[in-house]
Order: sequence, then C-alpha cells, then structure tokens
Amino acid sequence: MDALDYVGILCIEFFIARDGRLLVNELAPRPHNSGHLTFDACRTSQFEQQLRAICGLPLGSPELLQPAAMANLLGDVWEHGEPNWSAALRLPDVKLHLYGKSTPRPGRKMGHLTVLAPTAEEARARAIQARELLGS
Repeated sequence: MDALDYVGILCIEFFIARDGRLLVNELAPRPHNSGHLTFDACRTSQFEQQLRAICGLPLGSPELLQPAAMANLLGDVWEHGEPNWSAALRLPDVKLHLYGKSTPRPGRKMGHLTVLAPTAEEARARAIQARELLGS
C-alpha cells in the first residue's frame, strides 16, 4: 500500500484454485459488498474507516462486536410483489438495509439483511431463514 501511495480501503477478493494456487479475482478501491455487515457487526464499519482514512483521521477499531452473517437481497425477491419484511424482521437480531433503488430487476442488488447471533453458525442459519421468510 505504501509503494502504491494508496490511502483508504482496498478490498482484495481471492479465489483458491483447485490446484491450491491463490488467485486475485478483484481489487476494489472501496468497501466491498462483503463488508456491508460491518455496519452492524463491527465497532467501526468499513465505510467509516474509508472516510477516516481519506480525511486523514485516526482509524477506528475494526473489532467484531458479535458474530454476524449477511444475506443479499436481489431483485428476484420482489418477483411476486413486495417482500414480507415483517416475517423476516420478527426473528431476533435481523437488520434490514435497503439501498433506495426504485426498480428491482433479477440479479440487481437491492439491499441486504444482517443477522447477529452468539455464534457464526447461528447467524448463518438465521440469515437463511430470514431470507426465506421474505417470500412467505
């Protein structure tokens, strides 16, 4: 990062090839989609860290406050009308984040659900359940 004179967040997405090689798939000079759960799960989100870095402010703690999981909400969720937000939000520690996009289309990221739980496994299971309840 010093050699590139880079300031801010740089997300590096890796894949592990079948032969064990580590491949770089994407460099994103911004908070990555995978970092959206940091809004709820971390002391300082990736978004706040980005602002702190480019403004020359001290960085905040990236401490994970609680295990979390995230489920993307693609336009497909609206296929049969407005999703059942109430059903999903009845589950404990489910948080809804919509991005303000007016037109849902299949495959278009419209928002996400973040779920906090005592363990990562519980968070993952609840995120899947919440996502499924949107269609009920």
